[in-house]
Amino acid sequence: MIPEKALIAQIRRLAKTPLAKTRVAKSRNNPAVLAGIGDDCAVLRLARRSGNQVDTLVTTDFSLEGVHFRRDWHSPESVGHRCLARGLSDIAAMGGEPLAAFLSLALPRRLPQSWINRFAGGLLSLAEKYAVTLAGGDTAQSPNGILADIVVLGAVPKGKALLRSGARPGDRIYLSGELGGSAATLRQMQKNPRRKLNPRDYPRHFFPEPRVKLGQVLREKDLASAMIDTSDGLSTDLAHICEESGVGAELQAELIPRSRIGRALQEVDVEFALHGGEDYELLFTAPPHKRVPARISGIPITQIGQITRGRRIFLMNHSGAAHELKPQGWEHFRK
Repeated sequence: MIPEKALIAQIRRLAKTPLAKTRVAKSRNNPAVLAGIGDDCAVLRLARRSGNQVDTLVTTDFSLEGVHFRRDWHSPESVGHRCLARGLSDIAAMGGEPLAAFLSLALPRRLPQSWINRFAGGLLSLAEKYAVTLAGGDTAQSPNGILADIVVLGAVPKGKALLRSGARPGDRIYLSGELGGSAATLRQMQKNPRRKLNPRDYPRHFFPEPRVKLGQVLREKDLASAMIDTSDGLSTDLAHICEESGVGAELQAELIPRSRIGRALQEVDVEFALHGGEDYELLFTAPPHKRVPARISGIPITQIGQITRGRRIFLMNHSGAAHELKPQGWEHFRK
């Protein structure tokens, strides 16, 4: 491991490689990022964009070795991609535009420099795709594993952020894409730790795609009344919407779209779709008079239930039988 000052300089150089040069050039014409890596603070101007008032979005997420990834399972590029994808998905869930990211890294002393370079490459590749500037961060020596903390800043027109608290009885519940692919992939690796999975066969786990454009379209067209990303699992994330909105919900089990994974494209078990996290799809509600297209920005949209007046969530089967659906997605510190 090279010294901290050299490490920061290396990351700064990586952020200005040909991959990132177009974003650096754009940031000089973009009032959002006035100064990035190299000062005590990044300088951002978010009060107005294109003459319009905006609200600032800020989100932060940990990526911990042994919790969110394992070096023997995940390539450095995958770890970097997933690290930023978590923050971008939060911005997407608000209907926002991501602008800048701040990365803090705690690294073991003997970690190869090549691992860090490849990690940064995975992160910067995704940042370039969504025109996000890596504007700063921090580094420290870790006594054990790798810890990466990503902070993402974004913007949304004043008063237009999509919150979890807007769902109302009678609203329809919609979901983008498919669920369960990431959790089912993780289960395969847990069952056979020495087996190396090909990321091309399991893209939703190794290189998830945050639904940034979809979130913006839902906000611009005023389709969604409440929204959240499925980072913790459908049962848990829907419970967040219901709790913040003071409502309940009914889900139709057979309507929940399930991922197909592996070379054989095997459909995952419904339990992974209900409770598996890290899919980074968008779960949203919409009033019944709103016409929600079957595809938005090329992403399939599925109606999977409706909001009710009660405070509980029920899962309905094809015969009409129902049972209460308790949150069983990811939650730190739960026994």
